[in-house]
Amino acid sequence: MQFYIDTANLKEIKEAQDLGILDGVTTNPSLMAKEGIVGTANVLKHYKDICNIVDDNVSAEVIALDYDGMIKEGMELAKLDDKIVVKIPMTKEGIKAIKYFSDNEIRTNCTLIFSAGQALVAAKAGATMMSPFIGRLDDVSYDGMDLIKQIIGIYSNYGYETMVLAASVRHTMHLIKCAEAGADIATCPLSVIASLFKHPLTDSGLEKFMADHKKANSK
Repeated sequence: MQFYIDTANLKEIKEAQDLGILDGVTTNPSLMAKEGIVGTANVLKHYKDICNIVDDNVSAEVIALDYDGMIKEGMELAKLDDKIVVKIPMTKEGIKAIKYFSDNEIRTNCTLIFSAGQALVAAKAGATMMSPFIGRLDDVSYDGMDLIKQIIGIYSNYGYETMVLAASVRHTMHLIKCAEAGADIATCPLSVIASLFKHPLTDSGLEKFMADHKKANSK
């Protein structure tokens, strides 16, 4: 399973990249705003800065909601860097745009997926990847992991190549359950990735090893 970091913070992206296990980055207008990145020129520059840090797969979201606007913005984003994946919302106009980009060999990420039907349409349109938001589904008393499993089953039935990118991943168990279900990608905050390194038995075991080493070498 690929690991993406869900942030627009360059320091966090660099830290995740330095771990050696990062496969990509997802961003959205909210994450850009959180970092104080406003204005088209600044946003485009920030995406380029992200591309300069990571090896590939930078999901950059369009703001337009109409077909022509999505195409214009998506083309501009795609020209920034070969690492860009154009992020398109799950709407009728969005699906039309995804089909256009697919026909023109431009990678896309269909975002804001909350049902198997939406996932099916995204795959039919040729989305490179699509993002079901499991944490947000949990918030409304629906098990987000059930949707991940359902989508993977449907895609397997028909051989769709669209990758399942589990989004709104909020904690370690979300990440592990996504891996168990067979999600292609999970995107999450740096804190969730970092939590995979930790276990109390690892800490206590290391502490004992160090204590025994010190004792043996103090004689």
